[in-house]
Amino acid sequence: MSQTNIRLGIIGAGAIGNVHMQTFNNVEDIELAAVADVYLPLAEQRAQEHHIQTVHTSPQALLEDSLIDAVVICVPNQFHAALAIEALKKGKHVLLEKPMAIDSEAARMIVEEAEKSGKVLMMSHQMRWTGLSRALKQHIDNGDVGQIYNAKAGWFRKKGIPGWGSWFTRKDQAGGGPLIDIGVHMLDLSLYLMGNPKPVSVYGSTYAEFGPNRQGIGSWGTPNWDGYYDVEDLASALIKLDNGATLSLEVSWAAHSAFLPEEPFIHLMGTQGGVAIVGNNGKYVTHTDDEVVESDITPLEGEEDRILMSRHFAECIREGKQPITSALSGYTNNRILDAIYESSRTGNEVKLKWD
Repeated sequence: MSQTNIRLGIIGAGAIGNVHMQTFNNVEDIELAAVADVYLPLAEQRAQEHHIQTVHTSPQALLEDSLIDAVVICVPNQFHAALAIEALKKGKHVLLEKPMAIDSEAARMIVEEAEKSGKVLMMSHQMRWTGLSRALKQHIDNGDVGQIYNAKAGWFRKKGIPGWGSWFTRKDQAGGGPLIDIGVHMLDLSLYLMGNPKPVSVYGSTYAEFGPNRQGIGSWGTPNWDGYYDVEDLASALIKLDNGATLSLEVSWAAHSAFLPEEPFIHLMGTQGGVAIVGNNGKYVTHTDDEVVESDITPLEGEEDRILMSRHFAECIREGKQPITSALSGYTNNRILDAIYESSRTGNEVKLKWD
């Protein structure tokens, strides 16, 4: 690594890549040094917008660049594993967009390469870094909640299928629909706040009632009407954890869902109290002898979530620290996602074994 700034390369110049470029331009000790995209004009446009000196004609060319210390991988899901593994083999630290991989087998290969390389592999789960998430974590760490034994999390969209017919809606390219797209965020945040217990069994169902009929289409992504839709548009699951707790997860891209807010939510129920997030609002609830007492949770002050996440990535590189959103967390998420899809396919509970 260079002795001054960490020289960072961005692989993928689309919408999420652009967000990472905007963010890292505001992180000290980081130099946005290179960008690559399979569509060269877009990479050149981003380089101009963000004052990036080098544009590479392919991701592989960027990974061959010996001046690059670390990369952010923000490309379609099907390419995550190959690029992350290649980056680690080339001696680069990696910030990897969610989901870790298209399935848990590919995720396992990333974990193994990260362990061999000794480089930082961090998952980009920015929801852990919001002011509300950090405030909930503070309540939990202070003992206000006690032992969390049940959690309910999800994210319902009523009309939000992205890029119909594009890679978003093709299982071989995305790995799945809303479960692997937005459900992975709620799954990751829930397990983190619950203390990272291991999942031991999963029962789930997925449904495709809108997408195959070209209904429920949202504004995100560019449709490809010559493409197809073979993923779910709603998923529901119950996950049992090794500490006896349970987590229910429900997500949709499209649903006839009355009274359900179109915002991420998480409810954590503990022996001493409970904490919850719905959108940008947080609550703490507990009991006295006579009544139920609720109070608002104020988000912790500080910089924007992606800034904090990106600074943590730089800190882990500098200090050789294990990221909060580690490679194991990404692999665990993929194991659960695979189990939900398998359970839906077979109609049976799926038990998970860990080495």
